[in-house]
Amino acid sequence: MASSSPNGGAMLASNLLRISVVLFVVGIGFGIGMGVAEDFTLAPAHAHLNLLGFVGLFLAGLYYHAFPAAATGPLARIQAWLSVIGAVIFPIGIAAIRIGGPTYRPVVVVGSLVVFVGAALFAFIVFRNGAGRDELQSKIDVG
Repeated sequence: MASSSPNGGAMLASNLLRISVVLFVVGIGFGIGMGVAEDFTLAPAHAHLNLLGFVGLFLAGLYYHAFPAAATGPLARIQAWLSVIGAVIFPIGIAAIRIGGPTYRPVVVVGSLVVFVGAALFAFIVFRNGAGRDELQSKIDVG
C-alpha cells in the first residue's frame, strides 16, 4: 500500500483516506438501495461497512497523516492492508449470512478476526509511536 520511504507515510495516509471515502460512497449507495426497496435485511452489513470501511479507515488515515513516522515500516502497511481487507470481508460475510444463512458463518469469522488483528496492530502502533498531549498540541495551529 505504501513504501517504507519517508514519503511512504504520507502515501499510506492518503491511500487509507481515499479507500475510506470509496467505501463510504459504496455504503451510502447500499443504504439508499435498502431504503428504496424498503428492505432493511442487510442493515447490519451496511452499518459495519460504514463503520469499519469509512470511519475506521478514515481515522487511521488521519492518525498516519498527523504522525507520519508511525506510518513508515512494515507494521503500518500490514495494519492498513488487514484493516482494508477486514472492512470489506466482514460486511460481505454478514450480508451472506443474512441472505444465505449460517453456511456463510466462516466468512464472518475470518472477516472479524482480520478486523480484530488489524485493530490490535493499530493500537500497538499508536501506543508505540505515541499520541501524547504535547505532541498533539504542537500540531494544532493556534495562531
